[in-house]
Amino acid sequence: MDIHSSRGMKEGVTLDKIAALDSFASDPRFTDRERAAIEMAERMTRTDLEVTDAAFAAAREEFSVEEMVELAGVIALENFRSKFNNAFRIEAQGFCAIPEKKG
Repeated sequence: MDIHSSRGMKEGVTLDKIAALDSFASDPRFTDRERAAIEMAERMTRTDLEVTDAAFAAAREEFSVEEMVELAGVIALENFRSKFNNAFRIEAQGFCAIPEKKG
């Protein structure tokens, strides 16, 4: 199964769920599959974290080998784009406007 054709990508993500990303590990709105993907993304992106054996194992419970490769590739590509855009001072183009958090 292609993770881009999964139900979540077809239906989109609600803004309240995006706003709850900080508490994804305990928020009941997130599935175990989503939690595993977000955890992998955080651990691949933040320099103060690493992808631990436990985090990898949790993701493997939710994703096939093929999906893991695709997930890691998408995360790596987005990290590349972030660094590339930053180097050239490329600002957001408004394609994914997310309202700022209040408070």
